[in-house]
Amino acid sequence: MTRSVRSARQLGALIREERKRRHMSQQELANLVGTGQKTISAIENGNEGATLETVFRLLAVLKLEIELSPRALTPGRSISDVF
Repeated sequence: MTRSVRSARQLGALIREERKRRHMSQQELANLVGTGQKTISAIENGNEGATLETVFRLLAVLKLEIELSPRALTPGRSISDVF
């Protein structure tokens, strides 16, 4: 499954979807990641503030990875139009 993510909210929703697919509670995931349940909740809700280290540990536990690719802008659009 490859998905484009352009916001913390989208990333959080995909993380929640994968956690639920694995029948894990936020607390179970938090224990495996080494963080608190409130942090998992905040990430899943797209709230800012989680460290990249925590996000990468979370992705590793869920066996997910991030791939970066250039995004083409259509003529006449600026980067602010994308977000």
